[in-house]
Amino acid sequence: MFQAVCFDFDYTLGDCTESILAGFRHGLTGLGWPAPEREAVRATVGYLLEDAYAMLTGDRDPERMARFRVLFTEVARERQMREAVLFPGGAELLRGLKEHGVKVAIVSTKRGDTIQFILERLRVADTVELVIGSADVQRHKPDPEGLLAAMARLGVTPEDTLFCGDTVMDAGAARNAGCHFAAVLNGVTPASAFEAFCPDRVCSDLWDLAQWLGL
Repeated sequence: MFQAVCFDFDYTLGDCTESILAGFRHGLTGLGWPAPEREAVRATVGYLLEDAYAMLTGDRDPERMARFRVLFTEVARERQMREAVLFPGGAELLRGLKEHGVKVAIVSTKRGDTIQFILERLRVADTVELVIGSADVQRHKPDPEGLLAAMARLGVTPEDTLFCGDTVMDAGAARNAGCHFAAVLNGVTPASAFEAFCPDRVCSDLWDLAQWLGL
């Protein structure tokens, strides 16, 4: 159906909930804020860390936002690389795309080197041709910069590209890039939130996505 399929990472392909939660609790309490509730943190996954900090605290002081990133990373980065898992069907989906000659990229607000390490640990790095992380772009989703860069480097057109994500930011990025979009309901965003973006498909999980793609 497509020459290339691009994925968001957190809550689309991978689950890093516990390590992310630990990082948020360390970062926020280190700055004098109360430890956040689990679901409050889950609702921010997919946003830049600085934006997530502001969402949870209402504080937009640049120095404290930067300090939060440092504190978060102290705890979360190593744990994410060690503890992250793919959602059920993820490895099979990536293998199936490779076997069918479909180019695969990841476009995420997570650090690209963290994602690459996770893919290597889970032995699926050979299925992904390109990872574009938060440090690789100036403007983040829903801006299309990351997706446009991925398509350019993969040598594909928007018409032949599918982006799969779990948030309306992902849906907005796909719309702004002019490519196709499939919502994956592994995160906290309900199916109804995607209606305004007219997705090609709303998938209950990665098995559903693979079936729709004919893998």
